[in-house]
Amino acid sequence: MAGGGFVDSGGAGRRYDGGVTFFVMFTCVVGATGGLIFGYDIGISGGVTSMDIFLKRFFPSVYRKASAEAVHESAYCKFNSHLLQFFTSSLYLAALVASFFASVITKKFGRKMSMFTGGLTFLIGSILNGFAQNVIMLIIGRIFLGIGVGFCNQSVPVYLSEMAPAQLRGALNIGFQMATTIGILAANLINYGTAKMHGHLGWRLSLGLAAIPAAMVTLGGVILPDSPNSLIDRGQRQEARRILQKIRGTENVDQEFQDLVEASEASKTVDNPWKNIIERKNRPQLIMAILIPSFQQLTGINVIMFYAPVLFKTLGFGDEASLMTAVISGGVNVVATIVSILTVDKAGRRALFLEGGIQMLICQVLTAYFIGKTYGTTGEGAFSKGAANFVVFLICAYVAGFAWSWGPLGWLVPSEIFPLETRPAGQALNVMFNMTFTFIIGQCFLTMLCHMKFGLFLFFSGFVITMTLFIYFFLPETKGVPIEEMYGVWKAHWFWGKFIPDEALGSYAKNIQLTEKA
Repeated sequence: MAGGGFVDSGGAGRRYDGGVTFFVMFTCVVGATGGLIFGYDIGISGGVTSMDIFLKRFFPSVYRKASAEAVHESAYCKFNSHLLQFFTSSLYLAALVASFFASVITKKFGRKMSMFTGGLTFLIGSILNGFAQNVIMLIIGRIFLGIGVGFCNQSVPVYLSEMAPAQLRGALNIGFQMATTIGILAANLINYGTAKMHGHLGWRLSLGLAAIPAAMVTLGGVILPDSPNSLIDRGQRQEARRILQKIRGTENVDQEFQDLVEASEASKTVDNPWKNIIERKNRPQLIMAILIPSFQQLTGINVIMFYAPVLFKTLGFGDEASLMTAVISGGVNVVATIVSILTVDKAGRRALFLEGGIQMLICQVLTAYFIGKTYGTTGEGAFSKGAANFVVFLICAYVAGFAWSWGPLGWLVPSEIFPLETRPAGQALNVMFNMTFTFIIGQCFLTMLCHMKFGLFLFFSGFVITMTLFIYFFLPETKGVPIEEMYGVWKAHWFWGKFIPDEALGSYAKNIQLTEKA
């Protein structure tokens, strides 16, 4: 049947000598801290924008609408402000632009240089925000934060995919998403604590403490080795072999090293990776690098991650309850990501994508129903305690569905499917589309909530249906397949196979046996 035709690679991929060493675990854990800065910012911005003292100083018009005295203001529209939304979304606009420059630096100077650059610029941005005196200083700080996010999101997933052995690539790559969720949870906890402080110290600490994960990433960019793939690509073959032996824990790395060298030689025949990436043989990867990150944001997850405290205040929760509920959803996010780490290389990418999509769809529809039943279209009403708790449960179940599917896999799959010659360009596209839709949603959500009301959750559920069907029909299984042999997976697929010429296949991929083909 014409469904998700794929190569069953669970154990069928080429196996190299060596195992999982402490050194590769160390490098992947330290490298994954690049996700901390991304997660911390996602969690911190929603918290500070729900603090009255922060709103009163920087966004007084929003404060007046959101205050208890504004009794005639619709619950859906209390936080509707383009400037407030731009405070959140400006970071992602900067990350979008930075991703193009990051792809060049990643290819020319290595993955660790991009990580170092990202950590350093994020450090500068956190200092500016912590000492901000006006909205302009806040926005400039956010731009520096965005540059840091753009560089780290471009380099870290690729670095992790290249350092990890194929059979554990999924679990180790998801370390990036794990660090992101830990950053979100840490930010939620910090917001909960600093909101109780008197004066302006609370929000300054929330924004300024971003310097801690930034310093960790910057240090990682100094102490970590570059990946063997990147070293070979830059002509440092002896060092690449030494690093490969160290991360695999064996002297016998000849076969894997030769495969990496062949991939590098093939990549050097490509003068322009941006021109090569649009060639017919790269059509499957190109489509995935565009649609997967776009769909990831169109799940509506950042409605929760950016604006969780704001959303809960909109739904009638008090200040402290709103922040605590955000902490709870952040904890669920971390636990569900651990589930993904434990299952991604066993159950595979497709199974997690499909289950997560169905779970998110059910939760979004039920959330829309309960909000619509309580507030209607006027925005007037109040949840009972039982209904409020059930909505929190639905939102947490929705977060869990995302956190073990589209959250980590939205970064993992695009980072593992590109050949070496187009990998930096492919990851740049991944970051670009992710940040484009993150910016759009961050800039428009509060306005959309004001106009679409509870229907906003149904709006996102329509995209969840679309993306789940897309995964079912068009994404082959990639677990356990060496990155350099990924063309064989596309060749075996019922739809993408016609785009892949035989000469694009590696020596192993030419001998792959199809287990299912429409």
